Amino acid sequence: MSQLEENGKIKETIDLETQERVMAIRAGNREQMQMLPASIEEYVPWDAPVRAYDAFVEALDLDDLGIKNDLHKEGNTSYDPKAMLKLLVYGYSYGVRSSRKLEREINYNLSFIWLMGGLKPDFKTIAEFRRKNKGALTKVLKQCVRMCIKLDLISGNILFVDGSKIRANASIKNTWSLEKCDKALAKIDKKIERLIAESESIDEEEDGLPSMVTANPELTNAKAIQERVKGIMAELQESGQKTINTVDKECTRTNGVHGTHAGYNTQLVTDDKNGLIVSSDVVATNNDLGQFSKQIDKAQEETGMKCEVAVADSGYAWTDDLAKIDRQGIQVIVPRQRAVSGKPIGEFDKRNFLYDTRKDCYICPRGEILKRSGSTTDKSGYRYKISKRAFCLRCPAFGRCTTAKTGRVIERLSEEALRARLDKELSLPETREIYNRRQQKAELVYGHIKRNLGVSSFLLRGLAGVKAETSLLSSCFNLRRMMTLLGITGLIKEMRRVGGYIFVRIMAVTFVSKTNAYFFAVCLINNGLYKANVINCDTV
Repeated sequence: MSQLEENGKIKETIDLETQERVMAIRAGNREQMQMLPASIEEYVPWDAPVRAYDAFVEALDLDDLGIKNDLHKEGNTSYDPKAMLKLLVYGYSYGVRSSRKLEREINYNLSFIWLMGGLKPDFKTIAEFRRKNKGALTKVLKQCVRMCIKLDLISGNILFVDGSKIRANASIKNTWSLEKCDKALAKIDKKIERLIAESESIDEEEDGLPSMVTANPELTNAKAIQERVKGIMAELQESGQKTINTVDKECTRTNGVHGTHAGYNTQLVTDDKNGLIVSSDVVATNNDLGQFSKQIDKAQEETGMKCEVAVADSGYAWTDDLAKIDRQGIQVIVPRQRAVSGKPIGEFDKRNFLYDTRKDCYICPRGEILKRSGSTTDKSGYRYKISKRAFCLRCPAFGRCTTAKTGRVIERLSEEALRARLDKELSLPETREIYNRRQQKAELVYGHIKRNLGVSSFLLRGLAGVKAETSLLSSCFNLRRMMTLLGITGLIKEMRRVGGYIFVRIMAVTFVSKTNAYFFAVCLINNGLYKANVINCDTV
């Protein structure tokens, strides 16, 4: 091969054997020196996404978050809390959550280096900042939502609630119940008895000989485990909990399509207008029952607005809880599980029994009357029983309607009228159209968090820690959506406006004379061009 060069650059390459021109190769040179090294400011272009994250954190009110920045603090200097917060927000947005991985990024990734301004805290510092500021991180989403409202990106009229289980930073093997404790203690007791019997047998064989060994370490370990299990059992009995995890005591046992794990139930509320998250929460429960009213109330508090329609899937269909939102004059769209399953109504389903509101009784399809006979076991409604069981026993439908020898019994919820009204409203085309949008708005969020960001489990432990992580992830999702809606440069401009701070960029031009070097700084302030004072320097 022969290379022809022009002005130090490879122009073309010629194969010496065939004398044919072949494609030139552009090779790098790590030893190439630069006359003027680029500044950190020039590491990323003006429309880089990292600048939007930088503008977002600059717009946050650290005092409102609870992060104190004491400039007069004695002792060793600490890292700028805003820089540390920028690191977490930007890292979480790209699925980099581990403190060690974040440390690696700020040493090798140009966008991270630019964001930190060259600061390079180690992984312990990053982890300690996150641990000490869990409460502040939980409040980040609230300020993000308020910014979105100022930008008219959130209307708050229609809210969608959805939940998803995420694993805790603990193994299910560390989850203990009283039953598991009893089994473990019985097994340990047998082991201790066996070890003691073996020791006594050895002692009899070596009777009269001097001691040459110490206590059996296996026996010592077994007794230590026994004491530990007894302590776990005492803690369960004292707390009244069914289970407890010895690694993360606030997590719960969760069941899902991927099996049984130690985890938490995350709750997110999204707005219908642009699919932005308005509220996030984490609870230690295995299902969503009882969360609907709590999450809607929390979302309304975060936005400062009352919604008109609240939507959720059938997992939230506890009528007593739905009634709390309905009493506020908010339209509730939550189907019961039977309606979602699509199964046809049976011939003797409760919905085929006529309820007489005046006489407070049910009339079966055969014309017999079922009168109120008391409350349900959980006191959530009433029981209606056939007046004479002989009617059921001689009825041709006995065996299909009921097999109980005492006759047919029907339970009516205290909010049964509300449930019937919600079922009727759900059949309306406009209501179905709103409910069908739930998948686009609410479930998309979890798809991004779990698949795009790879969040399969939390890193922090305890409710305070997982709530902080959920708030960060929700804020990151909102920022990605805002960049899509407004564009990166558009979002940066709006963040500066709603954040209430002045963004300044210094561009320096150097003139060298015999005695002095003059810097004429041109400041870009709120998109206006102003000439700054001349700075005198002895040397460049």
